[in-house]
Amino acid sequence: MIRLVIVLVLLIVCLVLIVGVSTYVGWQLTHPKRKPVDDSPENYQLAHKDVKFLSRKEDVMLDGWYLESPYAPSGPKAMTVIFSHGYAGTRLEKGVPALALAEAIVKAGHHVLMFDFRNSGLSEGTTTTIGLLEKEDIHGAIDWVRSETDGVATICLLGFSMGGTASLLAAAEDKSIAGVITDSAFSQLGPYLKANLPVWSKLPRYPFTPLILTILPRLIGVNPDEVDALTALEEIAPRPVLFIHSEDDSAIPASNSIEMYKRFPDDFELWVTTKADHVGTFQLQSEAYIKRVLNFITKL
Repeated sequence: MIRLVIVLVLLIVCLVLIVGVSTYVGWQLTHPKRKPVDDSPENYQLAHKDVKFLSRKEDVMLDGWYLESPYAPSGPKAMTVIFSHGYAGTRLEKGVPALALAEAIVKAGHHVLMFDFRNSGLSEGTTTTIGLLEKEDIHGAIDWVRSETDGVATICLLGFSMGGTASLLAAAEDKSIAGVITDSAFSQLGPYLKANLPVWSKLPRYPFTPLILTILPRLIGVNPDEVDALTALEEIAPRPVLFIHSEDDSAIPASNSIEMYKRFPDDFELWVTTKADHVGTFQLQSEAYIKRVLNFITKL
């Protein structure tokens, strides 16, 4: 009898520990430590304006830079490219780095808006929702561009990783977006986390992944299955999308972008690269990357 009680107590303690660790890790994943914004457009000889605007939800104030191109045409022919960074990053997206790409786009005659998502960089907020509320942040950025250009600017969304997925979600809800470029985006958050959460949690798949995914919606009020870019594509096509992904991406498999491209191959473009890790294609093939991006923007 005593042995049975001891076994039951140990089982209960183990269960409490497992649930506790899962809750802690789930909280940490949705409340990542902020990274500093420790670079500037000035280091790339880019003039910029510091901007602040509300997320479409009006729950957080977002901070960013507007890089106005001196070579851009006036009126509706002017293109503004809105950058969106990845999970737990900042507008700098240093793995690219985003400022180097922005420099090329500005010099080609297009304006660029770079900003920090909620709970990132210099923006307000305390929770990262891995795409769902970040979509509303992108809508806020779109609203700001329209207010600054009297609503006549043509807008292209360019997102990295989570920012790419959130850009697709935003474009699906806003028919005025001319096109979307994604680099290393995931297609559906729920299935992605089920298959790849150990990459981020650093915990064994079982029993932790199912527990964390059960706890997360209750923890932050967000259901991962709502972050579904694959389904959102139905509302984007026939508008163009350029998917960029390395087949050697260790964080988000290239199959995510390939699957999305295959939904509408007549409307979408796909560039699968090699030897680059997550959002690393620009560093390895900057000239080819810039050419692909600028050709896509020009066609818009």
